[in-house]
Amino acid sequence: MIKKLLTASLMLTILLFGSCKKDKDDEPKEWVKGSDFEGPPRSAAASFIIDEKIYIVGGFNGEKRLKDVWMYDPKLTNWFKIGEVDFPGDARNYAVGFSVAGKGYIGTGTDGTNSFKDFYQFTPETKQWKKIADFPGDARYGAVAFSGSGKGYVGSGTSINGDLKDFYSYNPTADSWTQITSLPGTKRAYAFIFTLGELTYIGSGSNNGANLRDLWSYNTANDTWTQKNDIFRDAQNESNKDYHYDLSRRSAVTFTIGNKAYLTGGITSGITGTTWAYDPGIDLWKQHQDFGGVAREGAIGFEIGNKGYVTIGKNGSYFDDLWIFTPNK
Repeated sequence: MIKKLLTASLMLTILLFGSCKKDKDDEPKEWVKGSDFEGPPRSAAASFIIDEKIYIVGGFNGEKRLKDVWMYDPKLTNWFKIGEVDFPGDARNYAVGFSVAGKGYIGTGTDGTNSFKDFYQFTPETKQWKKIADFPGDARYGAVAFSGSGKGYVGSGTSINGDLKDFYSYNPTADSWTQITSLPGTKRAYAFIFTLGELTYIGSGSNNGANLRDLWSYNTANDTWTQKNDIFRDAQNESNKDYHYDLSRRSAVTFTIGNKAYLTGGITSGITGTTWAYDPGIDLWKQHQDFGGVAREGAIGFEIGNKGYVTIGKNGSYFDDLWIFTPNK
């Protein structure tokens, strides 16, 4: 009898212990499918966010460059074509976008033959576009853009003269551009970019076709760059085995949730679907669940509220699906 009780007690302990353990495969899915992008599938479009709505402009669908404009409202979980008001410049892909004071801005890019330096301002209330001062640097594509301190910022990319690392700020009040301190280090195109607090981070991308491993932060308040830890950490030389990785890639996307940034997709040796979180407090990255859809490059990544979103892109074919990310921790 005692033996049976001990056996039952041992089995109960094992069951309770087992119920407390949570296998990684049993964790809630971080990626769930959302409402498909309603425009034609495409990659390398430009975007900006105004009032927690994402606007997507142009891109390439495998046959032609596009000029249409779409808006996604996460509260309605739906997409809306912005009337018949197409982007007024030449159709293009690999352009950049940013928003300042409730207006969106799109410029640079390529039509496959020519590179551009023209820029346009979008007003969501009137759904109208207006041409603004041309970007003052070389015409380019594969650049990056962000906003901060009441201005827009555009830099890096590639041109007929090769890869670039110069940067410029745009003042909407004066409709004028000013050259700022160039990104230190290597010239690059197709870098990734995100903003956390007062700092904007720019990393990786490619130079002459080779992916880069560096990461830099930029402070718009004092026009200074600071080098951060590389996005490559060799396991053989790293004492903390929880932090070893090679995140070098081009044409990836990012979004931020809380005090962390998330990186997914892009091209390494091939197209990848790995997802990583950056913690600026320790200047290190930690892996999360792989992207929920087909791995891709040239996608659009954005954040609204406490969720990240990824849509469009390509991997052989072109995509129009939308995926929503909620981190488990």
